[in-house]
Formats: sequence, structure tokens, C-alpha cells
Amino acid sequence: MISQTHRHQSILSKLSKESFVNVLQLCKELNVSSVTIRKDLKLLEDRELLFRTHGGATAHNPYTVDRPVNEKEKLQSNEKMRIGARASRLIQPNDSIIIASGTTVLAFARSIQMKENFTAVTSSLPITMELIKRSNVEVLQLGGSIRKSSSSVIGPYSQKILEDFLCSKVFLGVDGIDLEFGLTTTDMSEAYLNRKMIEVSQKLVVLSDSTKFGKRGFGRICGLEEIDEVITDSNVSDHFVNKLEAMGIIVTVV
Repeated sequence: MISQTHRHQSILSKLSKESFVNVLQLCKELNVSSVTIRKDLKLLEDRELLFRTHGGATAHNPYTVDRPVNEKEKLQSNEKMRIGARASRLIQPNDSIIIASGTTVLAFARSIQMKENFTAVTSSLPITMELIKRSNVEVLQLGGSIRKSSSSVIGPYSQKILEDFLCSKVFLGVDGIDLEFGLTTTDMSEAYLNRKMIEVSQKLVVLSDSTKFGKRGFGRICGLEEIDEVITDSNVSDHFVNKLEAMGIIVTVV
């Protein structure tokens, strides 16, 4: 039987390459039981070398915390601008789109160069303030209670308004993309509103920098099967790209 030390080295080596390890896959590769692997992961977590998750482990803390929008805007700002610029190419003349809240979709709104007319529905106050500067954009600001940390609206009133719309695309920013738990945000009310946005849109485009992969927020938005396209930066792990593409999701890396 492979020694415990060798198993631990193998697990950590795999984590350094893929950022995530699966219990069942480790059982096959190391020829040991799932009980043994789970004990190994517990020991490694106790030594603060990994974080256990459902069905495996990750190299990074998978749980996100809520931060003010002005703080988040400074994080991965260059990556967000590249993601936003690429996403802006998906808008068509006379399009009707939904833009959710968050700093990555705000970067998307700032990147829009199209001169033709289109309509944008948004829950985000900063995005509204950005788009009303443009004469070719018809802006519909959703109403409701203000979530101060994201400067966006939430609640049943904003969800009710969306029932009257049908849009071609929703551009969604998230706090976490987990291969098992799906798309998440740190606020349950925002997650409910995001679900409604997806329901009334024909295509879901997720805009996310690579630091969100393998993360989980408190509120689950939807499963990965709902996604049509993900736009992210070049630091994303090949492991995540391969898994998403195997599900038929378009992954655009910028």
C-alpha cells in the first residue's frame, strides 16, 4: 500500500496543478478507499494545506464574503476591463439585454462602444449612471429595496417588474462558480433576483474573473447547466475550462 506521506504528496501535487481534487478520482489513482482519502484530506486541512469541500478539496478557501462595491472594484480591475470589453461585442443593434449588479458587469457597461440603439434593463445604480450618458441606450432601472454593499436593488418588486420582459441575454456577475454548487452570490435576495433575470432571458452570459472559480457564496443562483457562455481571464485553471466545455458551455478566455 502507498504510504501516507506519498499519498499526501500526490494530493498536494495534484492540487497545485488543478486547484481541485475529487475523492473518488483520488481513490482510483492511489488505490485506497474513500475512508482513507477523507482522512488524508482532514489531516491536510488541519495543517492548513487545503480546504475540504463536498466530494473533494480545493487549494483555496471556497467561501466568499460580502465586500462593499468600492472595495471590490479595485480587485482584478485590469482583468475585469478585458472581460467587459469582450462581452460588449455580444450586443446586437436593437438588442434588449439585462445587466445584473457587480463590478465586472460595471466594467462591461463602461466598455460598450456600440453606436446603434439598444435597451438595457439593470438592477445596478452605478450601471444606470454609466449608461444614461449614452444617447443610443434606452435604460430601464429596476425598482426595489437598495442593497447598500452592491448599490443595487433587490426584493419582490424588482422581480415582479421582470415578469413583463423578454430579453435576448442577461450579463451576470457572480461571487462564486463551483462545479457542484453552481453560480452563487453572497446575498440570498440578490440570488432570487438573478434567477428571475435568467428566466426572462434567452441566453445567460457569466462575466467572472478567475478568482471566483472554486468559490461559493451563501446564495445559490443556479446550476452550471443554465449557462450558455462564460467570459473570464487567462489565469483561469484548465481544469475548470475543460469541465465547463465538457458540459457544452462556451468558455471565452481573454
